Amino acid sequence: MEETHEVELTVNGVRRTARAPARRLLSDLLRHDLGLTGTHVGCEHGVCGCCTVLLDGEPVRSCLMLAVTAAGHEVTTVEGLAAPDGTPSPVQRAFQECHGLQCGYCTPGFLCTVTALLRDNPRPTDRDVVEGISGNLCRCTGYQNIIRSVHRAAELQAEQQAPRQAGEAG
Repeated sequence: MEETHEVELTVNGVRRTARAPARRLLSDLLRHDLGLTGTHVGCEHGVCGCCTVLLDGEPVRSCLMLAVTAAGHEVTTVEGLAAPDGTPSPVQRAFQECHGLQCGYCTPGFLCTVTALLRDNPRPTDRDVVEGISGNLCRCTGYQNIIRSVHRAAELQAEQQAPRQAGEAG
């Protein structure tokens, strides 16, 4: 019988603990042990990006990371991108508005990747977007709607921040 380890981490703002074998992947811990099935597993080799989550705010391939190495860190999955009241994030809204998804399998990885991209570059060019999403594969679309979605998400975030900044100035 394989030895298990206690893995304590913060997932979507909630402190979570699970017992897992040393070789359990973060994607499997999230899906099977914590019941967060929004993280999808595609290629299991880190190529497709379906399993992308945010680790301390940075996109990582959860199918390449051992769960024990995430101990003590903060993980955000697609389930954690919406506001606490369930209001979709600007990125989620934009993907819906601009039809930036088809079958939806790759969508959680794209949403996490784009969330980090727009945090670091709130006004990306087309080239920035293409480069920023280059690690995520979609087999259904030609990427045009995904690129439109990223630009729309940037607009939505700017609109959301404008009232805050006006309130701070006044």
